[in-house]
Amino acid sequence: MTFGTNANGCDCKGMNALSNLPRNRLLLALPSGNLKRLMPELEQVRCQSEQVLMEADSSLDHIYFPDSGVVSIVAVYADGNIIEMATIGREGCTGFQAVFGAKKSSVRLFVQIPGSAAKMPRAAFTRAMKSMPSFRGLMFGYVQAFQEQVMVSVACNGAHSLKERLARWLLMMRDRSDEDTLPVTQHLLAEMLGVQRPTITNAAEELERAGLIERGRQQVTILDRQGLIKASCECYRLVRERVAYHLPKTYT
Repeated sequence: MTFGTNANGCDCKGMNALSNLPRNRLLLALPSGNLKRLMPELEQVRCQSEQVLMEADSSLDHIYFPDSGVVSIVAVYADGNIIEMATIGREGCTGFQAVFGAKKSSVRLFVQIPGSAAKMPRAAFTRAMKSMPSFRGLMFGYVQAFQEQVMVSVACNGAHSLKERLARWLLMMRDRSDEDTLPVTQHLLAEMLGVQRPTITNAAEELERAGLIERGRQQVTILDRQGLIKASCECYRLVRERVAYHLPKTYT
């Protein structure tokens, strides 16, 4: 990703070379010597809400390790509609396809909540996979956790009510952003959950009447996290447990 707008439509602005340790928990889980070796390969970038880091069917040139904010992995359909398959915060990275040598992205990487990330060229990622057993093991563990998140999401979409799914989605955003106020619109919520806007409005109003959330202009604030957990389906806890099992150092 270059400074300004790149060919993939991202307006991420390059920042100074990393002078401090990254905040990404995957990178911080590496032995200090390995992380030190990787530091010259990392460039910190800042991304804004609703930017596309990588388009579906585009060249997979870089891997992003979020330090803050949330990236959504979305499927893109022929009619232009999208639906979210998974989310990535600083517990993970966008390298789930590059782990197996992929050179093109089959999905769109969409900035859901603005933040920053450490960007690594795919060539450097591939070298690290080959030369650093600790890095390779960490990436394999992450891929397992990521796959289970996707599988749980698929099951959840078919088994649970929209109110439960919305509560789960908000909790996952909260876990990844570490902020109770989430800069998301109801239009975006509807798009990510694959429903019409009036339907998501009804579900959000139900959570608001229960005192669990507060809706504002282009944002949702979580007022009662424990209450929202009770309103969510079991899938929220299941995903947390599976990620913690595969990556005990990356998900608090």
